[in-house]
Amino acid sequence: MQTFNVNHKIFRSIANTENGEVDASTRFHYHQDGDLIWAEYAGGAILKGHLLGRMLADGELDFRYHHVNTASEMMVGMCRSTPQILPDGRLRYEERWQWLSGDGSAGQSVIEEVRAD
Repeated sequence: MQTFNVNHKIFRSIANTENGEVDASTRFHYHQDGDLIWAEYAGGAILKGHLLGRMLADGELDFRYHHVNTASEMMVGMCRSTPQILPDGRLRYEERWQWLSGDGSAGQSVIEEVRAD
């Protein structure tokens, strides 16, 4: 079982299914206290969003999210994210998510850690 430290890490989207609203200009600012994780996110079609959840013993993230998009819609969903360590040491999460609002559809996305320059 491996856990990861996501505290103060920034992630960006590198892939998303068509029914998702996150894109390459969305930035996620993660925080962590033990197994409690939360993040603020914005960019692209997202005006402001938050996620809240737990890091499981294997490093997976289980969270709920909500945001307001540029159409002024409040969107809510749930997500399970599986970690990978990239060759350069950055984290990547492969995500399986589902809307709890709107059409209730599901999708997949990938986010990667942004290195501070």
